[in-house]
Amino acid sequence: MESDRAILALAALAQSTRLDVFRLLAKHEPEGLPAGDIAKTLAVPQNTMSSHLAILSRAGLVTARRFSRSIVYRADLKAFQSVVLFMLRDCCDGRPEICGPLIEDLTPCCTPKPRRKAYV
Repeated sequence: MESDRAILALAALAQSTRLDVFRLLAKHEPEGLPAGDIAKTLAVPQNTMSSHLAILSRAGLVTARRFSRSIVYRADLKAFQSVVLFMLRDCCDGRPEICGPLIEDLTPCCTPKPRRKAYV
């Protein structure tokens, strides 16, 4: 990942509503959520939510797919992983005693829920 791409992703997440959107979508992986449901859940007007989703999409953090009259958004967890790895790649200068505890903290603390049917 290049610095410009990481900056774009981090800037997109540096706003509270967009951060909430990304976290909500991550909770609803892999099925995603329709844009209207995201707006209702977060109590944000639909036109404002549309702008937030466009910014997250341009940053490569969410994907969208049209189903009939709805657009279903999903968190792109691989893109987010790339951002996190970009940030951590050089953090310890090859010294595992520094990065070890950090990486350990990033290990999921719970078992994944059974997957629900995804929108296809």
